[in-house]
Amino acid sequence: MDPTLVPLIAGILVFLASLISLKLGLSVAIIEILLGVIAGNYLGMQPEPWMTYLAGFGGILLTFLAGAEVDVDLMREKFKESVLIGAASFLLPFIGAVLYCYLLAGWTLNASLIAGVALSTTSLAVVYSVLVETGLTKTELGKLIMAATFVTDIGTALALSILFIKPSIYTGIFLVASLAIIWLAMKFSHIIFHNPKLKGKVIEPEIKYLFVLLLGFIYFATLGDSHAVLPAFVLGLAMSKHFTESPETLAVRNRLRTVAYALITPFFFIIGGMRVSLDMVAAAFGLFVALFLVKQATKFIGVYFLARRYIPKGEMYTTLLMSTGLTFGTIASVFGLQAGYIDQIQFSVLIAVVIASAVIPTFIAQTWFRPVHTEDIVEMNGAAK
Repeated sequence: MDPTLVPLIAGILVFLASLISLKLGLSVAIIEILLGVIAGNYLGMQPEPWMTYLAGFGGILLTFLAGAEVDVDLMREKFKESVLIGAASFLLPFIGAVLYCYLLAGWTLNASLIAGVALSTTSLAVVYSVLVETGLTKTELGKLIMAATFVTDIGTALALSILFIKPSIYTGIFLVASLAIIWLAMKFSHIIFHNPKLKGKVIEPEIKYLFVLLLGFIYFATLGDSHAVLPAFVLGLAMSKHFTESPETLAVRNRLRTVAYALITPFFFIIGGMRVSLDMVAAAFGLFVALFLVKQATKFIGVYFLARRYIPKGEMYTTLLMSTGLTFGTIASVFGLQAGYIDQIQFSVLIAVVIASAVIPTFIAQTWFRPVHTEDIVEMNGAAK
């Protein structure tokens, strides 16, 4: 495909995804992923380097926004629930996928471990996008789901780091730089957000300031052969109170969300879909189905019964959203391919399972289990008693 056509086609896909999402009442993330699959397999469209970078930044930006939406006080109050649900959401799929791939599918141990990491994830980006579109980010249900998702992704990131990544001086630089950026942001962000000379300016200095912080994470993560997702989420958590201090700072967050959803984050989902090779998935369709069922079954066992105890009326919705995967699943799969732990067919199958888990559970949750009215959303203060 002519590279000069790629930006135009990408823009058309982003616009069409919005229209289809509104027409069908489904999350736009689902539509963007499916259009990405079509573009990559039937239109011959391949991501340009600028699209890949923008997609990576989109994932980081979504993660930051998700952290900024979490109620830190509620997370502290519901610490036990968040940790139990999030840890089970990671541990059971990890064990299930490793055992299936190693004992039944005949994969090597390292390939099986990559599969375990890739299929244990819950996509914070997908979860956040869905909760924003359904208006649940301000509810206790939505905040608990995001907190539990964060715990799951911590488990995934630690597993990938402990099992495969070899620490170096650059890894230490990344950790120190991340902590320094978070500390400086907590200490001095009020100078930007509460400066009367910067408020209400059309050039949006506050948003550009946040972009600089996130770009700093990406730079040092690349230097340290790591990923910026977790520090971006922690930064969002750390700055969440800045965004609720006044109507002006809340407006900054809302404008940042608008910028993100208008242009940046659609590339994250579209390129995720473009990574799926339907030909390779068709060649190993039985394995694809088996791994998808392994992930969904172990996620259900790990999440549903705990959610039923702590989130009555929201247990199935919680289970389905926490069965999604995208960001870390893709990262783990790409890492496994580049390091030689998995081959191209295994990579395509894992990516397809990750994409399917982002689409199918979300579709079911949005169609049949979405809380519609306030009375359908659990008031958790007495739910766990």
